[in-house]
Amino acid sequence: MYTFNIINKKLIGTLLCSMVLVNAACDNGSNIEISDEPDPELPVWIDGDVRVLTTTSTRSQDLTPSSIAFSKRDNMSPRSIYLESDKTYQEIDGFGAAITGATAVNLLKMNPADRAEFLKETFSPTEGYGFSYVRICIGCSDFSLSDYTCCDTKGIENFALTSEENNYVIPVMKEILAINPSIKVIGSPWTAPQWMKVDNLTDRKPHNSWTGGHLNPAYYQDYATYFVKWIQAMEQNGIHIHAVTLQNEPLSPGNSASMVMNWDEQREFVKTAVGPKFAAAGINAKIYCFDHNYNYDNIEDQKDYPLHIYEDADAARYVAGAAYHNYGGRPTVMSGVHDAYPQKELLFTETTAGDWNDGSNLSLRLVPDMEEICLGTVNNWARGAIVWNLMLDANRGPNRPKGCTNGFGTVDIDATYKNITRNSYYYIIAHMAGVVKPGAKRIGTSGYTAAGLNYAAFVNPDGTHAFVASNSSTEEQKITLDDRTHHFSCVVPANGIASFIW
Repeated sequence: MYTFNIINKKLIGTLLCSMVLVNAACDNGSNIEISDEPDPELPVWIDGDVRVLTTTSTRSQDLTPSSIAFSKRDNMSPRSIYLESDKTYQEIDGFGAAITGATAVNLLKMNPADRAEFLKETFSPTEGYGFSYVRICIGCSDFSLSDYTCCDTKGIENFALTSEENNYVIPVMKEILAINPSIKVIGSPWTAPQWMKVDNLTDRKPHNSWTGGHLNPAYYQDYATYFVKWIQAMEQNGIHIHAVTLQNEPLSPGNSASMVMNWDEQREFVKTAVGPKFAAAGINAKIYCFDHNYNYDNIEDQKDYPLHIYEDADAARYVAGAAYHNYGGRPTVMSGVHDAYPQKELLFTETTAGDWNDGSNLSLRLVPDMEEICLGTVNNWARGAIVWNLMLDANRGPNRPKGCTNGFGTVDIDATYKNITRNSYYYIIAHMAGVVKPGAKRIGTSGYTAAGLNYAAFVNPDGTHAFVASNSSTEEQKITLDDRTHHFSCVVPANGIASFIW
């Protein structure tokens, strides 16, 4: 059994193999040293009826495990929250982070044993938190080593994976898949090859830039083939692609690598090229449209972007649903889309912490991030949530000029590539993935509510229940959870989050 030797040991706990972690604890700085030898100072946490993780914004508790026994008394508590398993909502696909080129480079600079332990802690469903969804880039992003696509020489016959995929992303993905073979992977492009781009769709002048421009309709078929070849290349490397989006942030022309794709362009692209090409090639990867902000960047004629695509039956039949980011607007927008087309899926695919939101300050970000990114998305019909770079270095990179240069990773690693600092995104995804398993169904709740208390409940495929809560108040919330068969009293810490599975 592996253990984590914690600097400045405190609040240490070791879980059994059936628990959320084999060994889990964090210190005030969230820095870890990793050893493959048992630490006799670590007390063994004994399994109970309910398995619990708690985290507080003061770092007095960092993913602290504990257990609770079911109550033997009748439930008379006025603070009872009842789980209504007969009222089901969306199925959950998973929770995770992006393996960008930058993330892969940083991971591969770690000592192999340290990297293996961090990846196991993060992705193992039996010996770790079980992150269950990964986003990777189709070509470059603003967190790549260079600006590129997989077909920079004109002619789709020149498609080939590059050194960034072959030397960095694919090796890391293989390590992750060895730990969690069932992890879902979604791919997103930041731009088409430059030779496929035009300044605008009127005069169609060549757009010789990684930034901005539009996809030339004359190359719709070639670009659809590009998607097919990329998926097939990943499959040949043992990486099954669960889904793709057609364009990252299609309403943003200014990113370091970017391309504008308005809803009418995306509608035509998917119905005349991508959808038919996938069908002809026998590719079953889901296609998600949009992949941008809740507020549609306040562009009036782009509001309700996915709905315009769904209104076209020939396009809609190829599209599984829509993906969203949170750099503008609120997650309630997704509920409006769901209400209009309840058969279509919703997925949250990107958010970044940075200087603009004091993203490394756990005391400010932990609870708001849980409220918006995890609870806010699933309670508005999202099938999962994926945050941006899993790991950035001490210089917040590697990154590209004109892209995001002042962001934080889900975790940050120092210049020695030894010490890891977990930011709030790591904690919130760990809380969700640790108890809410792929294939779970979100279920209804009734009963107690309180200011500052937010939560969601689920039934996992194995029949276990999961409950995740955040508490923004300055006092702990004492509640009773009741699934109509069992009940137990528990605490959601002040300015903290807690997750339960039983």
